[in-house]
Amino acid sequence: MLKTSRLVLPLLAALLAPAAFADTHGATDPRIQALLTQLGKVREISDVALSPDGHQLAWVVETQGKPGIVLADADGKHARSVGLATKPGVCGESGIAWSPDSRHLAFLSNCASTHAGMGGSKQPELYVLDTQSQERPSHLADLNGYAHALSWSPDGKTLAFLYVEGATRRASAVAAAKPAVGEIGVEGIEVQRVATVSSQGGSLQQVTPANSYVYEFTWSPDSARVAYVAAPAPGDNNWWIAQLYVQSAKADAPRVAVVDPNTVHGSLHGLQIALPRWSPDGSRIAFIGGLMSDQGSTGGDIYSVSTQGGAPVDLTPGIHVTPSWFTWTTPQSLLVDQIDNGHAQLADYAVQADRAQQQRVLFTAPGYIGSGGAILALSFSADYKQIAFAQSSFELAPEVYAGPVGNAMPAAVTNINADLKPSWGKAESIEWDNEGFHMQGWLLYPANYDPSKRYPMIVNVHGGPSAAVLPHWPAVGYGAAPFSALGYFVLMTNPRGSFGEGEAFVQANRKDFGYGDLRDTLAGVDAVEKKLPVDDHRLGLTGWSYGGFMSMFAPTQTQRFRAVVAGAGIANWQSYYGQNLIDKWMIPFFGASVYDDPAVYAKSSAINFIKKVKTPTLIVVGERDAECPSPQSFEYWHALRTLGVPTSLVVYPNEGHHFYNPVNQRDVLQRALNWFEKYLPPGK
Repeated sequence: MLKTSRLVLPLLAALLAPAAFADTHGATDPRIQALLTQLGKVREISDVALSPDGHQLAWVVETQGKPGIVLADADGKHARSVGLATKPGVCGESGIAWSPDSRHLAFLSNCASTHAGMGGSKQPELYVLDTQSQERPSHLADLNGYAHALSWSPDGKTLAFLYVEGATRRASAVAAAKPAVGEIGVEGIEVQRVATVSSQGGSLQQVTPANSYVYEFTWSPDSARVAYVAAPAPGDNNWWIAQLYVQSAKADAPRVAVVDPNTVHGSLHGLQIALPRWSPDGSRIAFIGGLMSDQGSTGGDIYSVSTQGGAPVDLTPGIHVTPSWFTWTTPQSLLVDQIDNGHAQLADYAVQADRAQQQRVLFTAPGYIGSGGAILALSFSADYKQIAFAQSSFELAPEVYAGPVGNAMPAAVTNINADLKPSWGKAESIEWDNEGFHMQGWLLYPANYDPSKRYPMIVNVHGGPSAAVLPHWPAVGYGAAPFSALGYFVLMTNPRGSFGEGEAFVQANRKDFGYGDLRDTLAGVDAVEKKLPVDDHRLGLTGWSYGGFMSMFAPTQTQRFRAVVAGAGIANWQSYYGQNLIDKWMIPFFGASVYDDPAVYAKSSAINFIKKVKTPTLIVVGERDAECPSPQSFEYWHALRTLGVPTSLVVYPNEGHHFYNPVNQRDVLQRALNWFEKYLPPGK
């Protein structure tokens, strides 16, 4: 029966979706269309790179739907488009990386390509721009697949990158899964490897083993070796059991397993590792280890291990912040970008053999910061005296920031989105305590807030659960800020399980999904209601991924929420275990497989308490979601429909866990806005 159901559901989704998109359930509030138009005006900044000498700055910005490269002085002056694009919006260029001599900028471009790539678009190729010459960029290598994470060797002789030869999709679990046809788990497996090419051009060499899927890598200081995090294919599933390896940067070279979290003793056992970084003297490798629910959403303690292997050392045990990105500055110091109580901050750490101690916080950012690639990544000059990144917040749309590293955040050096102003209300950080834990969240006031009126409130639960809400400017797609523009309070919580309060806080909802974190969230609702005119009879709940699970589960535990939108949710952890393509993530959180401990999965499954649900629920999901498969949404929708609870299910064709089609990005947000207006009218 399960095999039959799995084959029928994608067809059913395809049949349902076109009809569903034909009608958005009644007249649309004109404010929604205006809001969608405003959100569509933001130009996203995806990469920022400061040259090693600190004199030049490059960034990738979207123009007419396509990414393009801009080169400027370090202060943002004399900005000009570079690359092969003859006019904006016709092709895409990205993936920028500076050479150590600060003269050459490597990038990916499909502007001159004649080969088909993923999804029928042109195949990107590898180029190098001499920034001190008037010549066009030089073609470095033809590619036949998906490439990203360009990185020059420290000696400047070689360019390395992550590469999936013959790729049919992005190398990410959030991308749309391949159709489930053929011999499952055997046919069509795509493997991401470290590839290299000489800086003078030539043939591409795939360095790491053909049966090992590489997630991240880094060069050794002497340019002779690479360290990388890898696991057997398939890559979407096995990041949670990945190991740290070191090998020569040559094809077919033997490798050494430096850290295996599955067998080590101590605090790292059974957890995940990310961001390996060689110390400047080449003697050891630092990395982040912790309970992480998604590759790319990094947080935990900072560990160190000898490059020869041995027992890793937790350098930051017991800290009450969450390091998410870091870089060595000397063999005895680190710069760490960390999450603290819902804020991103850059801190300086002194490193000893067995301890890294925070010395000072250099600055706390008002919003989300990053330079592309890993979460909260930053770009520095080689002497670490200059810094650059992109930032956005609830108040400010994305811009590039750059300047000296000191005791204050640098200023914006661009005005790419300067004309955009928020149509939502003001943002406020709120804090509360519950059951011995300290919590933080972000509250958006309704647009045009009048303290003499009472307002509905929508609670938004973030995905993960190992993640955190940080202030950011919303783009078209599913998010929380647009609800504020229509007259709602919006509460975005960071309950137990979130980054920002230390690793013990992250691990506090292990084997307890939907219980302690729900109580934390409800305590946050109570804290808001004590100080602001929120109508407790007009509370809504929404979220995506883990937030989608909470949107399905919470109405089985409480009747406080009067309307729900569940995005890419999970209704039944027991059936989910056998349906999703990333089941390896579950054992660190549940303690065992569903076959060894079905009870721990059953206790957090909404479907087992479904008769308690009375809340009108809109359910949305991508047809080819590998992380939270559409059968989970079908199961929840089917139950509510059978029980007579108002519900609607919309399945978006060819979308994965993350929606890429702009039409679908707009539609899913518009439907959610309409749903809450119907069941939680803000003007009441």
